[in-house]
Amino acid sequence: MRIDYFAFATPAMKILMAQESYLHEQFARSDTLTLAVWELVKLRVSQINQCAFCLDLHSNEAHEGGESYTRMIGLSAWRDMPIYSSTERAALGWAELVTSGQRIEDQHFHDAKATLGEQAVVDLTIAVNAINSWNRLVKAFKPEVASHNKPR
Repeated sequence: MRIDYFAFATPAMKILMAQESYLHEQFARSDTLTLAVWELVKLRVSQINQCAFCLDLHSNEAHEGGESYTRMIGLSAWRDMPIYSSTERAALGWAELVTSGQRIEDQHFHDAKATLGEQAVVDLTIAVNAINSWNRLVKAFKPEVASHNKPR
């Protein structure tokens, strides 16, 4: 690890962890965006960002939550695989769009809102922002992959 960013920026890390707690509560009680969908989104965004640490962490968490290896591996080609629900497709499409930094057209927003609902689009956008933040921190400071399995 280059820098122990938790030690140097403890107050900021507490804010990011509080955001994770908020998202966990939202997804745990949502009928639309479940914890399983959230894990798929974290994995897809981490694939896009090529974040090895987060891919390792979230693939293990998704698998422990019951996600299949086929669906996790298939995320890189989710548009061509019939194994994802319309909700998952909407969430993955929105996550990719927000992560890309491209212009989000009104039609993209209306499509996401029509499938997911307003609250879910807001929570999903915060979740995408969160995993992008984690990906960038980890890529900058390089904690050891699988170090999340070791005691802190």
